[in-house]
Amino acid sequence: MKDTPDILCIGSVLWDIIGRAPVHMRAGSDVPGRITRLPGGVAMNIAMTLTRFGLRPAILTAIGRDTQGAELVQSAELMGIDCRFLYRSEDLPTDRYMAIEGANGLVAAIADAHSLEAAGDKILRPLGDGRLGSAIAPWSGPVALDGNLTQALLTEIARSPLFAAADLRVAPASPGKAERLAPLLSQPNATIYVNLDEAGILCQRSFAGAGAAAEALLARGARHVLVTDGGKPAADGRQGAGVLTAAPPPVLVTRVTGAGDTFMAAHLVAEREGADRETALDRALAAAARYVSGDKPI
Repeated sequence: MKDTPDILCIGSVLWDIIGRAPVHMRAGSDVPGRITRLPGGVAMNIAMTLTRFGLRPAILTAIGRDTQGAELVQSAELMGIDCRFLYRSEDLPTDRYMAIEGANGLVAAIADAHSLEAAGDKILRPLGDGRLGSAIAPWSGPVALDGNLTQALLTEIARSPLFAAADLRVAPASPGKAERLAPLLSQPNATIYVNLDEAGILCQRSFAGAGAAAEALLARGARHVLVTDGGKPAADGRQGAGVLTAAPPPVLVTRVTGAGDTFMAAHLVAEREGADRETALDRALAAAARYVSGDKPI
């Protein structure tokens, strides 16, 4: 095992319980389908994708010392994810996420991530105690950070010297948590990944497309933003370099939970390998399209 991970994934690591049906659904639908339980959460989804690209990510999160937690850690380690820096809670249960998906996409979801929120800054201890860095020698590699953390903790991260040298890659966990990212929006070392709805929440207005949303986020002080819009064109906006857009390849959608996390991980890897903006955006869109079609994202 390498002593130093390639990237840190900070945020939600939990069990995804997903019910999928091949028909259109609405509130009150009762249809046959399949129910699966898989490792999930934004930080976990990103970490799993990164391992497929040959990287060794470490996860910083809270996982309970219950049976579900032990199974989750074992699953992560079998995939090549570094679990040495986890905060294992004695009194908090392992978090869970439950979603219902139909042929028309996500119908409803509930995220039970209360243990991560309750753990607070305990999950960040390895960044300050010398294991992964300290205030005088902070972690200088990439960090994937998700919006399942509380707004207070995200605000602390925005001000903390522990993250001053990091390449921060930030994504909300859901549109309902997009406002939590506001303290990180103008961070000079942050790249923000949002969908069109999340961009609208951050800017408190609606947008006709990803390009307009990226321009508005740049106007609000963002350094680098990626905005996705499902099967419609996505946008990459960078201060001083403008906005470019690209359309994802058309595919038959078989799943949606985790698609944004796959996009973010693939984009990060492409930039890490030296790809230019257009190539990195195209590669991320291709990976996300393969994911939603049911294939692996590489």
